[in-house]
Amino acid sequence: MGMKTGAHIVWDWNGTLFHDIDAIIGATNAAFAELGLEPLTLEKYRELYCVPVPKFYERLMGRLPTEAEWEAMDDVFHRYYAEHRTACGLTVGAVELLAGWRSTGRSQSILSMYVHEELVPLVRGFGIEPHFIRVDGRTGPSGGSKAEHMVRHLASLNGVAPERTVVIGDAADDAVAALHVGARAVLYTGGSHSRVSLEAVGVPVVDTLEEAVEEAERLAA
Repeated sequence: MGMKTGAHIVWDWNGTLFHDIDAIIGATNAAFAELGLEPLTLEKYRELYCVPVPKFYERLMGRLPTEAEWEAMDDVFHRYYAEHRTACGLTVGAVELLAGWRSTGRSQSILSMYVHEELVPLVRGFGIEPHFIRVDGRTGPSGGSKAEHMVRHLASLNGVAPERTVVIGDAADDAVAALHVGARAVLYTGGSHSRVSLEAVGVPVVDTLEEAVEEAERLAA
């Protein structure tokens, strides 16, 4: 029973460790403009956002986008985001929290739906890669749920028990993915969802990453 059996955090990236909500709103609005839709405010975005993303677009358009519309919007979204994410930084306190968790001998990893080959250099560029035992981005098509990715992610971590694992993310889908594998979840309000929509999920909801880590500590105890 070494340190390996300790608590493990699976961090989400976008909107959680990486404070990119402004770039995401901008990218979403650029994608909407493509179809002549009105731009969204941050509040409206957080109120309506959901995955799969085509479902989110349906809430705004009153219908699902066609295949061609989805491809056009997805393309504009990623182009805009790639250009604007360079101005985004890590969430306040993230570096200290990651170092602190690691210094106690506990493990942590990243599971993101952001493209794997773009995620890794980004994490590396912030100098935080050594804090994680694994960094997994998305491989395969965009738009799906995190649940299946979470199964593979946890299976690839040696000696990490799902019941001692806490997923920290900014989306209802992070909690869905956690519950899917028998892990716990803490949801953070600094990203894509409003507090109201996160509270509907039934897991702890916090306003800072510091509170998220404290909550993770309690849940995994």
